[in-house]
Amino acid sequence: MRIASGVRPPGRGPTVRTLSTSGSWNVAIENWFLTAGERANPASELPAWTSGNLAEPLIHGAAYFDRLVTEVEALGPGDHLFFTDWRGDPDERMRPGGPTVVQLLARAAQRGVVVKGLVWRSHLDSLSYSEAENRSLSEAVCAAGGEVLLDQRVRRGGSHHQKLVVLRHPGAPQRDVAFAGGIDLCHSRRDGATHEGDPQAVLMSPRYGSHPPWHDVQLAVRGPVVGALDTTFRERWTDPMPLDSENPLAYLRDRLRGADLDPGPLPPQPADPPPCGPHHVQVLRTYPAVRPRYSFAPDGERTVARGYTKAVRRARRLIYLEDQYLWSAEVAELFAGALRNNPDLHLVAVIPRHPDVDGRLALPPNMVGRELALSLCERAAPDRVHIFDVENRQGQPVYVHAKVCVVDDVWASVGSDNFNRRSWTHDSELSCAVLDDTRDTRAPTDPAGRGDGARLFARELRLRLWREHLDRDPDGAQDADLLDPSSAVAAITAAADALQRWYDDGCRGPRPAGRLRPHRPERLHRLTRLWALPMYRLVYDPDGRPLRDRRAGTW
Repeated sequence: MRIASGVRPPGRGPTVRTLSTSGSWNVAIENWFLTAGERANPASELPAWTSGNLAEPLIHGAAYFDRLVTEVEALGPGDHLFFTDWRGDPDERMRPGGPTVVQLLARAAQRGVVVKGLVWRSHLDSLSYSEAENRSLSEAVCAAGGEVLLDQRVRRGGSHHQKLVVLRHPGAPQRDVAFAGGIDLCHSRRDGATHEGDPQAVLMSPRYGSHPPWHDVQLAVRGPVVGALDTTFRERWTDPMPLDSENPLAYLRDRLRGADLDPGPLPPQPADPPPCGPHHVQVLRTYPAVRPRYSFAPDGERTVARGYTKAVRRARRLIYLEDQYLWSAEVAELFAGALRNNPDLHLVAVIPRHPDVDGRLALPPNMVGRELALSLCERAAPDRVHIFDVENRQGQPVYVHAKVCVVDDVWASVGSDNFNRRSWTHDSELSCAVLDDTRDTRAPTDPAGRGDGARLFARELRLRLWREHLDRDPDGAQDADLLDPSSAVAAITAAADALQRWYDDGCRGPRPAGRLRPHRPERLHRLTRLWALPMYRLVYDPDGRPLRDRRAGTW
């Protein structure tokens, strides 16, 4: 029997301890998920985890945007639309013929939907950020009757990086849905499986062309976890810290412009939606230690770092990552330690071929952090670390913006956080880790040999991504060698090597199947490293932990 009750802090409901399947085959959830004590943030109302959910990966922005339009257009008067974002481009088309982001949100507000949003204020556009775009989105939705605020309640040099949409139907809670992951409501994100790029593109390294191909993942969730994500939004919205606490000049300018700096009241929070599926979901977050303190995280929150640490230390056969950055010695040491301690463990990662920025000053700090992290992992297990980048069928590099982790086909996470110190300590981040009650009956049924079994959600997420990267049948007819970790690593490595040999031979003959190539990073000159390394540590990958945790080396 599947258990569907959520785990909550003391006084908020029953405790659930096992992943249940048929017979006596049970696995303790707390072997994988953080307990309430391990979350170490008693000020938050967020449950330790929830059960009875249904989680669905939406791979690529085109799929996510299409689903989001369908769900938002079904909202009626009195329903809730809450969202947070790093960047919002008002004119981004959600479908080829529209609506745009601002049309979707404004029309909802005009129908009587309660539309509330928190968008990072952003650094200046002159620094290749999105100050004007975010402000324009805020003003347009507010004019339509919604309320979108520019939120700068961050650590100096930091950002709000959470990408969340929560849709509630107080009269029909079974229809509630939320979306969390790596996809912003902005330019360049609407790409699909063929990776031809979004016609509306952001400016980035010319190595990606005028319409950069973009790989990303968002998670759609239903069930009690929607209530937890609603709580995440409400905690930020109702926090009493001034919206411009770190930028007095911007605060003065906003006052002169008549900008909305005072969050309006929220409607009462509905009860959690009813259970509807086999997935346990743990909401993981990053909030830095700031002054004044967050009311809901007085010492910050680092459950993203803690959640990954717990899952990675349990890994025995395969860790699969997709990530935009994958840098930081502290993060890399977690993987290196797991590789040293487990001789059968492989690390497979798909990352961008090139950083998203170019130039003599911006490029080296982006390169040096990854160089350090990858070399640390490779020294730990040179034959068991496999790093790839991806291209489309025309040979154009694809920018990997996804933030995905799958451990032993059991635990999986999709979110906004990258594998670096900034995401784990300094900016606000939001991810969802998933454990599935449903056992995958395809052999090997327990690849790690620890009794956890392969779980359908985690394994199928990995397989869906690998099918695309390897040009395999999207329906799974060619999965035979991708199930067992050993043969899977051999298959993905062989495909990437074959494609690289084709290039090395001058592209003679038919192009091999697959889109992955072994990642071959450029090497920095020793003198460049001298200045790039401190710049990387101070500006690109800062540390947002309290001093005591930095000294102790803990998250």
